[in-house]
Amino acid sequence: MDRDAEQLRRLGYAQQLLREMGGFANFALSFSIISVLTGAVTLYGHGLRYGGPLQMSFGWPLVTLLTLPIALSLAELASAYPTAGALYHWSAILGGRRAGFFTAWLNTIGQFAITAGIDYGLAEFVAAMVGAAGRPKTILIFILILVSHAGLNHLGVRLVSRLNDLSAWVHIAGVALIVGVLALFAPHQPPAFLLQRQGGPFAVGLLLAAWTFTGYDASAHVSEETHDPGRNAAWGMVLSVAVSGVAGYALLLAVTLAIGDLPAAAAADNPFIFILQSALGSSAGSALVLIAMAAMWFCGLSSVTSNSRMLFAFARDGGLPFSAKLASVAPRWRSPHYAVWTSAAAALLVALWSEAYSAMVALSTIALYASYGMPIACSLLSRRPQKRGPWHLGRASTALNLLALAWIATCAVLFVLPPNQLAGYTFGGCLLALALYWGLRMRGRFRGPPPIV
Repeated sequence: MDRDAEQLRRLGYAQQLLREMGGFANFALSFSIISVLTGAVTLYGHGLRYGGPLQMSFGWPLVTLLTLPIALSLAELASAYPTAGALYHWSAILGGRRAGFFTAWLNTIGQFAITAGIDYGLAEFVAAMVGAAGRPKTILIFILILVSHAGLNHLGVRLVSRLNDLSAWVHIAGVALIVGVLALFAPHQPPAFLLQRQGGPFAVGLLLAAWTFTGYDASAHVSEETHDPGRNAAWGMVLSVAVSGVAGYALLLAVTLAIGDLPAAAAADNPFIFILQSALGSSAGSALVLIAMAAMWFCGLSSVTSNSRMLFAFARDGGLPFSAKLASVAPRWRSPHYAVWTSAAAALLVALWSEAYSAMVALSTIALYASYGMPIACSLLSRRPQKRGPWHLGRASTALNLLALAWIATCAVLFVLPPNQLAGYTFGGCLLALALYWGLRMRGRFRGPPPIV
C-alpha cells in the first residue's frame, strides 16, 4: 500500500481514491465492460444483417486477434505509468500537453457513448420483454438504469469492486449456461451453415466484435484504486480481451447454429431473443435472455466507473469545465461523485441525440479506438527514453504497436460507412470543436499532468 502510494507520488499525485482492488477485481472491471453478453448480444442482429453466419464464425476471431496488439501495447504503458486517467497521462507525458488534451477528450466522448450504448441496449431488451413499445418508454427505462449505476458508483469503489467480482462470475456462468442449454436442447444447423454469408458488406458487420472489444482500458483507469497496478492493471487489460474472445466465440457459434429460419431471424426486431425463443420455447428462451440482461446491467455499472475516473483525472489537471467540482472526492465514500453523475448525464444526452443504436456504438468505437491509438503513437514517436514497468513487451513492442495502429486506422474508416454516417459526421464535428476549443481557449490555460519526480 505504501509502495503504491509512493509510486503515485512520483507521478505527481497524492493518494485520494480508495485503493481497494486486487488483481481479480481489476480484471473483472474490464471483463465486465467488454461483456460478451452485452456487445455480442445487443449487436447480434447487426452482425447477422452484415455478413450472416460467416460474420460470427470468421469476423469475431479476426477482430479478437487484431484487438490483442492494442491491449498489449496499452498494457505496457499502464505498467510504466499507473494513474487514473491513464491514456491521457501517457499521451501527455510522451507527446506533450496537446496530445494529452485530445486523448482525454476522445476517451471521454467515447466513454459517454459506450455507456449510452450499453444502457440503452439493455433498456431496449427490458422494453421488449415487458411489452413497453415506443421510444419514450425505452428512454424512461434507460434513465432508471443510469440512475442505478450512478447511485452505486457514488457509494464508492469498495461496493463496486464486490459487484464487479460477482459480475465476472455472472458473465462466465451465463455464457456457459446459454451455450450448454443450446447445445443440449436446441435443434442445430450443420457446421457448413457457419460459412453462409448474407446481407450487407461483411466489413461493416465487424462492428459487432469491434464495439464489444472496447472499454478494457478501465483496468488502467482504476490504477490508483488497484494494489500493485504496474502488474495487475496490465494483466487486467490483456486477460479481459483474451478470455472475452474465447467466451464470445463459443456464445456466437452456439446461438448461430440454433437458427432455424435465417431470413426470419435477420428480419426480427431483436434477433437474439427471436433465436432463443424459437429454439427453446418462449419460457426457456426468455429465462436465458434474462441472464444476458443481468450481465448487461453489470456492464453498464462498470462503464460508469471507468468513465468517472477519466473525468476525475482530467479535471484535477484543469482540462474540463467545472474542473474543481469534477475533481472533488466524496469525503465519506472516497468516490469522484460529481464525475460519476456527470458521466450518467452525458450518456443520457448521447442517447437523446441519436435514435439509431448502431450510430451510438459506432461513435463510441471510433472515439475510443482513436484514444487508444494516440498514446501508442506518442510512445513510438517520443524522444523521451522509454520507461518500462514490471510488465513489458521487450523487443516485440514496436511491431505490436504498429499492428495496433494499423487496425485502429482501419476501424476509423469502416465504422463511418453506411448505415453509420451519423457517427462519422458527429466524430468529425467533435474533432473540429476540440481543435477550436484548444486553439482559442485551452492552449494557454491547460497545464497538463505534473512533472514526474
